[in-house]
Amino acid sequence: MATRSRTGVAMAVGSISSARVVDAFFLLLFSSVSQAQTFSFPFQQPEKCNHNHYFDISVLSCVPCGANQRQDARGTSCECLPGFQMISNNGGHDVVCKKCPENLKGVTQDGWNCISCPGSLTAEGKCYCPTGHILVERTVNGTLLSKAKCEYCDDQEASFAVADALGNRCIRCEPTFINTSGSCICSEPNILTGGLCFSSMGNFPPCRISTARYGELGMPLTSEWFAKYLQSSAVACRVYANLTSCQALGNMCVMNMNSYDSATCDACRLFQFIFENTASLSTVHSISFWRQNLPWLFYGDQLGLAPQVLSAIPFSTNFSFKGENQNTKLKFVAASYDIRGNFLKWQTLEGGVLQLCPDTETRLNAAYSFGTTYQQNCKIPISKILTDYPTPIFYDVYLEYTDENQHQYIWAVPVLNLNLQHNKRFVNQDAGSGMWLLTRRIFLVDTVSGRENDLGSQPKVIRIATQISLSINLVPNTKNGNIYTPLITLTYRDIDIKDPNSQSVEVSFSVKYEMNQGEAHVQTDIALGVLGGLAVLASLLKTAGWKRHIGSPMIDLQTVMKFLVYYAGDLANVFFIITVGTGLYWLIFFKALQFLHKLISQVTIDIFFIDWERPKGKVLKAVEGEGGVRSATVPVSIWRTYFVANEWNEIQTVRKINSLFQVLTVLFFLEVVGFKNLALMDSSSSLSRSPHSYIAPYSRILRYAVSAALWLVIGIIQIVFFGIFYERFIEDKIRQFVDLCSMSNISVFLLSHKCFGYYIHGRSVHGHADTNMEEMNMNLKREAENLCSQRGLVPNTDGQTFQIAISSQMRQQYDRIHETLMRKNGPARLLTSSASTFEHSIKAYNTMNKFLGSFIDHVHKELDYFIKDKLLLEKILGMEFMEPMEKSIFYNDESYSFSDVLYYGNEATLLIFDLLFFSVVDLACQNFVLAAFLTYLQQEIFRFIRNTVGQKNLASKTLVDQRFLI
Repeated sequence: MATRSRTGVAMAVGSISSARVVDAFFLLLFSSVSQAQTFSFPFQQPEKCNHNHYFDISVLSCVPCGANQRQDARGTSCECLPGFQMISNNGGHDVVCKKCPENLKGVTQDGWNCISCPGSLTAEGKCYCPTGHILVERTVNGTLLSKAKCEYCDDQEASFAVADALGNRCIRCEPTFINTSGSCICSEPNILTGGLCFSSMGNFPPCRISTARYGELGMPLTSEWFAKYLQSSAVACRVYANLTSCQALGNMCVMNMNSYDSATCDACRLFQFIFENTASLSTVHSISFWRQNLPWLFYGDQLGLAPQVLSAIPFSTNFSFKGENQNTKLKFVAASYDIRGNFLKWQTLEGGVLQLCPDTETRLNAAYSFGTTYQQNCKIPISKILTDYPTPIFYDVYLEYTDENQHQYIWAVPVLNLNLQHNKRFVNQDAGSGMWLLTRRIFLVDTVSGRENDLGSQPKVIRIATQISLSINLVPNTKNGNIYTPLITLTYRDIDIKDPNSQSVEVSFSVKYEMNQGEAHVQTDIALGVLGGLAVLASLLKTAGWKRHIGSPMIDLQTVMKFLVYYAGDLANVFFIITVGTGLYWLIFFKALQFLHKLISQVTIDIFFIDWERPKGKVLKAVEGEGGVRSATVPVSIWRTYFVANEWNEIQTVRKINSLFQVLTVLFFLEVVGFKNLALMDSSSSLSRSPHSYIAPYSRILRYAVSAALWLVIGIIQIVFFGIFYERFIEDKIRQFVDLCSMSNISVFLLSHKCFGYYIHGRSVHGHADTNMEEMNMNLKREAENLCSQRGLVPNTDGQTFQIAISSQMRQQYDRIHETLMRKNGPARLLTSSASTFEHSIKAYNTMNKFLGSFIDHVHKELDYFIKDKLLLEKILGMEFMEPMEKSIFYNDESYSFSDVLYYGNEATLLIFDLLFFSVVDLACQNFVLAAFLTYLQQEIFRFIRNTVGQKNLASKTLVDQRFLI
């Protein structure tokens, strides 16, 4: 319709100008589209097309084939009907067919020629040859014969040839045919199974070979794979000791969950029979469960060996997080095999080999970092499972290690398959390991054994390892990082395939660390027994005192009830002492370690103040000892550096909370308001108690809960007030320090670790800062009116603070200069004179200042850096994914995270440490006032230590005289 419309328009406006023709054309076209066109069409699928239609991939619809044609095997093109040859074929419906003449009724295999056949025709119209013959249609040089021939493959001793699976080539027949019958025919009494010919069945037990597949769905399923290859693999393994056949038999046993039933000849029963009847063969690597020619599938056939395997012998190496012998990687490797028993390769488990859930390589590999508890869960579509795992891959898992002589070894990792049945009993699902039967080989997905009748069809059932857990059992009472043999625990699930596109399965992979707490449990039981007995005595004494107070010598029901109430309170205290005492040991000890670690890290940082100021001219200077004068550059004032260093020293112990206010407020609410009365062991929730009323004893656990809650609430309120109000409207010392650096033309280069630290860019946008008041005010006014460049390190930006990751070459150069700067603190006997030493230090200081300044200015190309933003995940994890190999990296830091080396950036650690200190003192002395006093005292002591040590460190590493640090 659109074509006719355009033609009408062109005829009607033949005499009109070309511009009007175009306008009319588009107007009519737009009107047609907007009024009649829709953007929907019928939805059709290739499998829904009729046999004489094909699916056109360009229009996504079923389209009729041409004359004498039908749909091809793929369904996206047409082919000629039987008895017709192709004349041309351009795909789709563009196929031309011609009927073959009466004397040439057959069609060649490629469909392009007609040919006379020596016999009958197939349903496809091709020439048919009987079994043992191959079809020959062309000569050796490709010339088409006038009549096809059926050539017989010579199966006699001279050739031993048979037709291949396609029937177009003669090949040598399978060796078992030749060895058994001396020909390519497996005639009786020989046995043909799985494409192999045997003279006997290897003296297997007189039972029927079971091709059933054990499953959890309760449905009968005869596996086509087992029916085709189980018997032949078992016989080839038994009679010929064929290595791949033995591996294939082992794979079928694993596919059947390593289940063993003495009443049937299933895969594992056949494997066990071969194992028992090859006792004369040697073992592999002196492992009694591993027989020559056979795979290692079981840790013996008797139940009860698991405890000995898992905990009798510790692993032959240890793991450490520090020192020269640092070892934090679990190096798991696996020998992998395909379903037919062929060895594929050795491979590491990193990269998600055993993890069905997709993820980044870094996250996947984190599972094998020692000490990392790992958990991964996801839901995977069944359609993806069928696509990604067409055949199962089998793994024998080992843990690789290096002995003291640097020789590499592997340690076998046992498997606990929860689906294993031993004589129809799920022995591995018992809580205790005494009845477990450990195995070796595993797979992730089996989409083959669940196929019935045809191995090329879609499986009726697939089996998936839905839960994989790797357990690392630590050796107790050792600090050497020893572990026992790891254990892989597997749970498989059978999925009944109905609609793969709508079905899905949840899978998980986890790594957990365990340790036998038996000794701790014994000690806890002893403590409970002793303290429980003391609680009885204390309750009796309290009851006797109460009886004396009321003047009643009679033991009645009221006395018994009073005793039970006292005993309940004392027993609660016993539980508190044991549980909280144990918890406080671990919590407080390691929290104190964390606090001390923070303190030591802060006072041992490397820091240098880069002075960007340059001399303004020259002056005449008297030459000492010569009586004359000479021209010299105007010296740069050191007072700006001293001032910035002094301000840095002052903010080192700045906190977001006021320590004195915190202690006094907590004490006020506890003692004055009366919150401590909530810790009394009575039913009242009143904050006040009458002096005439009975005051119950305090509950330690309630006392701890009340004081801890108050401390945290008041601390959090202070932090919120400090961040929202105080820093915004009164004073923000961290940002003021950055502004001071810009005003002083001083940058701060700070290394908290060997190759990581912070940089504050304080280079003045005015070029110099050593000036008079009038010029400084003028500079500030120009900056306020945006008449000069911005303060950022990168032009036209405000970014002044950075996290820096420096390269090893940069650190080495820094250390060489810094070592010279630190020599002034060496032993006195190594110094020639104080004057020369000081002059030497001045030169080293200037060298460091010049070097760091040139580094910031990109002068040293071999020590260059680049600036980038941190990824969100890097910020969340607090780590950098990119290592500074050739160039250092400056990360933009708008959160002023250089405060992490100050008290300011570690407020959470300090708050919790103070809370625990307060609680421990109170639990020890049951006195909130004393606890508050000692807590404030320790805060001031640590503050003094931090300032004193920090001053010395600052003075030694920046050449700032400690006398100027207030």
